[in-house]
Amino acid sequence: MRISVTGHLNISVETIPLVREAIADLIADTPPGLVGISCIARGADTVFAEVVLDAGGQLEVVVPSRDYRESKVDPDHLVQFDSLIERATTVRVMDFDSAGREAYEAANEVLVGEADRLIAVWDGKVGERAGTATVVALARERGIPVDVVWPNGAVRG
Repeated sequence: MRISVTGHLNISVETIPLVREAIADLIADTPPGLVGISCIARGADTVFAEVVLDAGGQLEVVVPSRDYRESKVDPDHLVQFDSLIERATTVRVMDFDSAGREAYEAANEVLVGEADRLIAVWDGKVGERAGTATVVALARERGIPVDVVWPNGAVRG
């Protein structure tokens, strides 16, 4: 089973354990051989990646561009980002020099195109293009099952 994630970067500190528990519950009955696919951005992507690894699954990382770490990963997220890169079975860097809409859309194509299922940590609001709502719509359009995770009490930071 290959499960991808999309979700908000800015979930609050108090929301992280709620999301962690909800994702763990969703993947608990997944047969052996779980592969989680994530861009490991701050927030939902990172929580998902950690839950997959804690459950004994494999992590495949999709990095949107060659400069993503230097230009988009905040200093306080670098240790977590680097740790997940080291623990990943596969790291795919998209063929873009700079992070931006095109790079994110290409990464989203991988997330949807290679998944049997998508977990969306999403408050249900439509935001910018290439954001969570766009990935959810793309998955649904392609017939990929989508589990929306937004536990009671969850808030964006």
